[in-house]
Amino acid sequence: MNVDTIPDFLAEQRDEAPEELQPLVLEFETLWERKLWHQLTNQLIEFFNHPGSAPQRLQFYKVFVLKFADKINQLKLVDLALKAATQCRDNQERLSFMEAVAKKVDHEDSQDALVFATIAVARVKLDLEDLDGAHKDLDRAERVLDGFDSVETIVHAAFYGANADYYQAKMDFGSYYRNALLYLACIDIKSLSPTEQRNRAYDLSVAALVSTSIYNFGELLLHPILKALSQREEDRWLAELLFAFNRGDLAAYDMLAGNINSHPLLAKHSRQLREKIYLAALTEAVVRRPPHDRAMTFDTIAAETKVRPDEIEHLIMKALSLGLLRGTIDQVDEVAHINWVQPKVLDMKQIENMRQRLLDWDSSVNQLGNWIEQVGQDVWAA
Repeated sequence: MNVDTIPDFLAEQRDEAPEELQPLVLEFETLWERKLWHQLTNQLIEFFNHPGSAPQRLQFYKVFVLKFADKINQLKLVDLALKAATQCRDNQERLSFMEAVAKKVDHEDSQDALVFATIAVARVKLDLEDLDGAHKDLDRAERVLDGFDSVETIVHAAFYGANADYYQAKMDFGSYYRNALLYLACIDIKSLSPTEQRNRAYDLSVAALVSTSIYNFGELLLHPILKALSQREEDRWLAELLFAFNRGDLAAYDMLAGNINSHPLLAKHSRQLREKIYLAALTEAVVRRPPHDRAMTFDTIAAETKVRPDEIEHLIMKALSLGLLRGTIDQVDEVAHINWVQPKVLDMKQIENMRQRLLDWDSSVNQLGNWIEQVGQDVWAA
């Protein structure tokens, strides 16, 4: 379209726009004629963010925005393109559209915009179930990101969000968990709808439980996203299950076992979950004991964890290999000498136990001080 016809295009679009958006479209022409690109970009973003602009976005981008695309912030250009892409007929058209956008911003001074567009391309490929293609794009984006000293939060959020979706599709639960939490760290969770918050909290909780690499849920338990599971009665059991694992509560786990069996993915990993709760019970038993009393017999561990005596050694070795505990095993005397336990988030009951241990320690220090004072009276006098 010729530059001279831009006013005609804007006049046509103004007539088609909802009444509340017409003043914005009218202002576009003024800013366009005065070449106030920064102000025009901000006004376009406001226009594109309005739900009523949806049918016009693609036309606005192709006919109007591309006329001055090289003169505006390239990251904002990609943002406008992403909103316009929502109006493409299908994913294939959206893929071609976003690949063209990525090619357009592929310049040395706009690498952040290139990363943003490349991530968008990867997202469309995920929708098309082209996991290998999406992974290549995400790897390419990560290499560029690693070379930046700093980058806009919106880019990091897009990267971690797309990575989380990729790993979820691959059923790599540990990687999904880490990337999803990084994504949430880059955004204001209030920007997510209640349904999105619930779904994210639900998926994170399930991933934490079934992952073979995550045994400490502290970061999730402290995250405000978990409150989304308290909004519906049918979701609360999942949050309760996470807290049961955190405190190694075998009784609570058994009470919630029915919910586990009714969830296909958790039911599939039921044996692994049982092993996890045994490990959690073992670490909790160690935490409850004072540091000078952490030589635990196999019989004591069996009583604390409800594990069969012939499986105790394997359980301890598993905990040691995962880095949950540090210590040694005396196989002859069947005693485990534990000298360190992995830190974790404590609930109020666990904090009360810690408080009591500190009081006991304070009392023993006072007793030792009194004993030294009594025994060493002659020394003090001299």
